[in-house]
This record gives sequence, C-alpha cells and structure tokens, in this order.
Amino acid sequence: MEKILVAGANGTTGREVIEILQNHQSFEPVAMVRKEEQQALFENKDVKTVLADLEGDLTEAVKGIDRVIFAAGSGGNTSDQKTIDVDEKGAINLIDRSKAAGVRKFVMLSAMGTDKPSENPDLEQYLRSKKTADDHLKASFLDYSIVKPGRLTNGEKTNRIKAKTRLNEYGEISRKDVAQVLVDCLPPNMLQNKDFEILSGDKAIEIALSEVK
Repeated sequence: MEKILVAGANGTTGREVIEILQNHQSFEPVAMVRKEEQQALFENKDVKTVLADLEGDLTEAVKGIDRVIFAAGSGGNTSDQKTIDVDEKGAINLIDRSKAAGVRKFVMLSAMGTDKPSENPDLEQYLRSKKTADDHLKASFLDYSIVKPGRLTNGEKTNRIKAKTRLNEYGEISRKDVAQVLVDCLPPNMLQNKDFEILSGDKAIEIALSEVK
C-alpha cells in the first residue's frame, strides 16, 4: 500500500479524500493535521496521522510518503496575509519538502480563475496565491496533477462531471466529487503533469478525466 499524505485532512474536502482513501485497494491515507485533538479524531478511525504545520518544518511529515494530495487552503475567506501564508508559502513549502523526500506525485487542489485573478476582486489574492503555488509545482520537476474546480458545494456525490484544460464557463461542483477526482489523479501517468478544470456535469468521472487533453 502506498502512503498518501493528505494536507488539509481536517478540512471539508480533505475529510472526503481520507474517506475515499480508507476504502482504496492501493493507497493508505496519512492525515496531516495541525492540532492534537484533530489527530485523535483520525486515529480513532484507524487513520494514520502526522502533526505538522504548512508554515513550519515539514521534513518529518513527508518521510516515507509516496504521494501527496494538497487539499489545504484558506478558501479566500480570510486575510490576504493568511492566504499568502497557507495557499502560497505553505503549498510551496510542502512542494519543496516533497521533492527533497522523493515523493512520486503531487496532486494539487487549485481553483478556476487563477489565470485571471483580477476578474474576481473578492478572491483576487487567493487566486494569485494559488497561481504562484501552481507555477512553483510545475517548475519543481515533481510529477503532478493540478485540479481546478469551480465553486465548491456540500452537495451529494454524483460521480458525474465535466473536465477540460479550460472549460470557458463557470459553475459549481460538490466537494465529494472533487475529492474523488483528486484520488483518481494519484496513479502514475494519470493526467500526468496536467492542469485542468472541473465542474458538475453529465459524464462519469473516469470517462471525463480520460478525455482531458
């Protein structure tokens, strides 16, 4: 079983990722959390944990890790400085430590709109920080997939999406479906070194992802 470090494991999307990985035949989740009480919550569910902060030393967090899913983030609903510290510097910190540790693949949860952040003033700094982190990942020589969903909802899992390098439309998608896409990007050669957008749609996730060029 390959060990998958999930950064942001205690977040809404991160918890969905952990649940999917718990039932996976090839992957074993390792929940990265910042607080001891969060650690206990996962360990009570037989999920391995590592106590670490994106803004701190992550050397031990990535030790023995095969692949990483970055599902952490401020969501843009915080100060510009916190957004920079987590979504930009924190992501870059984990990317660099992952590369040094020989991690095989890094799956990044990004966002639609990073190419034109000024068009969304309320989320401008969040989108700029996401783009900086995405660009750093692309330049890192790590194998990666960068997943850019539309607005996240708490809706039910549909297993049906639309996916394309650029969809040229806006919309929403449930966190449960996003979590499935993140996990589906983990295997080698699956959307390798690609960034793409996803929204709710009418194609099965597996088919929609296979058609991304």
